[in-house]
Amino acid sequence: MNLPQDQVDNIIDLALAEDISHGDVTSQALIPPELQGKASILVKENGILAGGEVAKRVFLRADPSLKVEVLIKDGTKVKPGEIIATVSGRVVGILKAERVALNFLQRLSGIASQTAQYVAETRGFVVNITDTRKTTPGLRLLEKYAVCMGGGQNHRFHLGDGILIKDNHLAALRALGMSLKDIVARAKQNAPKGLKIEVEVRTAQEALEAVEAGADIIMLDNMSPDEMRRVVSLVASRVKIEASGGITLANVRAVAETGINLISVGALTHSSKALDISLELEPQTLKIF
Repeated sequence: MNLPQDQVDNIIDLALAEDISHGDVTSQALIPPELQGKASILVKENGILAGGEVAKRVFLRADPSLKVEVLIKDGTKVKPGEIIATVSGRVVGILKAERVALNFLQRLSGIASQTAQYVAETRGFVVNITDTRKTTPGLRLLEKYAVCMGGGQNHRFHLGDGILIKDNHLAALRALGMSLKDIVARAKQNAPKGLKIEVEVRTAQEALEAVEAGADIIMLDNMSPDEMRRVVSLVASRVKIEASGGITLANVRAVAETGINLISVGALTHSSKALDISLELEPQTLKIF
């Protein structure tokens, strides 16, 4: 997945404005503007790196005179003590960008690391781990990128990215007297060309109805593995099957064993723990020029 630089820069500029639009009064009060040096960005726990180039852009947007070298590629396994990148130049510039750069690195690496855990749990099965739209507002592009760096795949990026008929769509239209067959038919008639129709179902009977109505994909919402296995036995050869809802690291392998095609996990982006990463100035490099 390639990140569009203009969109990334817009996200970075908003983050920088949030943090430094009123200046860095501590550094301005204490650090000589001519003090130069070098800092290393260090990993402090095992995980998967994501956001190295994003962090680099943060430093350069905050102070274009800085020199940033990213030493480890995104998607790489990292362990405590490894140096992700180095930043050289004016210390006030380094300190000004430090927190925003680390926020991106820690957040994205945390997502990539948790995604990799889910992928590892399902190894050996023909199933894909995907994300959802349960992302931090404004950070969806970067968070979905991090999922890819962890070995996962992206589900819809936005509401225009696919037809997904969920419980509230069904409730609204059934209140108008429409059957599931009518609903799917309307979706097929009005959908932009090329988009597949996915329907959320909660029982094996609903799954059968959705398939017979012409759905291309069915989403099994909060079903038990036994229920999923029954649905797979009934319709697997006719449509793709996605499992969603209540899926954790503790049960994801059992879900994969049912034979479904996709497992969507909201926790990848809404509940990942940040990876512990820090920036440390190297005292021996500090000099006033």
